[in-house]
This record gives sequence, C-alpha cells and structure tokens, in this order.
Amino acid sequence: MIPQAPFPAADAPPLPAIGPDPSLLLVDDDEAFLKRLARAMERRGFRVETAGSVAAAREAIAAHPPAYAVVDLRLSDGNGLDVVERLRERRPDSRVIVLTGYGAIATAVAAVKIGATDYLAKPADAEEVTRALLAEEGALPEPPEKPMSADRVRWEHIQRVFELCDRNVSETARRLGMHRRTLQRILAKRSPR
Repeated sequence: MIPQAPFPAADAPPLPAIGPDPSLLLVDDDEAFLKRLARAMERRGFRVETAGSVAAAREAIAAHPPAYAVVDLRLSDGNGLDVVERLRERRPDSRVIVLTGYGAIATAVAAVKIGATDYLAKPADAEEVTRALLAEEGALPEPPEKPMSADRVRWEHIQRVFELCDRNVSETARRLGMHRRTLQRILAKRSPR
C-alpha cells in the first residue's frame, strides 16, 4: 500500500499533476535532511534518487537525467550550480530548484540564468519544494511578509559583488574595501534573516 500524502492546507490551491515522468534527483550533502526530504517527496508521488555530492549527482544524471531536481548550492565537493548546468545539458526540459541555507539575490540570479526553475532558502519543507517544482510557468511567488533587515541588505550586496567578481575573494575584498579575512568570515556564515 502506498502511503497517502497529507492533505494540503484549506487555503492552499491544489497542486498540478507531476506528469508522465516522476523522476526526481535530490542533491544535498546533509544526509539527515536528504533522507527526510526523499521520504516526503516519495509520499507525494515522485520516484526519488539521492546524491550527496557533485560527483554522485553527475553520475546519476549521466545514467538517467531526471525530470525534476532539487540541488543544494554548497556541496562538500563543489558548487551545486555545476549540477544544474550538467542537468540542463542532458535534459533541457527538466525543472530544477536550487535550495540553500546561504541564500542571496546574486546566487539566485546566477541559478536562474543557467536554467534553474526556482530558488528556495533553507529551511524549506517538502510542501514548498513540491509547489516550486510543480508551479506553472510564469507563476509569481507570494510577496514576503517582512522586508529585509539592514544586515540582510548588506549581506546581499556583498554576495552580489562576490558573484560579479566570479567568486574571487581577493578581488571582492578589494572592491568592497575590506580585509580579505573579514570577507571570508562573512561568506562562511549563513545569511542573516
């Protein structure tokens, strides 16, 4: 017997159908999160394959490019954007969500430019991920309830300059007029709320 997905909230619109190919690749190096999300997505009708690294994701894509993918931005052996690019090369019609705890406007723009369908900040639950994967083309997200804090605006600016400098820490520090080590500490932290 296949377990039923929980009922959606009363005010939530119904989800569109998954489609003829329910294959989903989940890429994250946080093993506990990966297992929880995989179980939740299987309950929603996806056929899930998991990968804990860029290398493992590339192998999975080479063997069977999935219709859907959820890719963490920062992985232990590289950048999740490399996985997005590889998947787009092998299967241009796939729907890819970039998921990260280090969310920034600059990386969101970079992810969308190379073919990601959407970009979600952690912690995102299975319901949010499912909605993002199955959202209709051109559907606009809900506006945020709270505007960004001053710390978040500063952090976003630093991330944008970092991306414009092709992720070169020395060049970014020079352009921002800050010490390289200070910048490295800022980049290593999670984004402020």
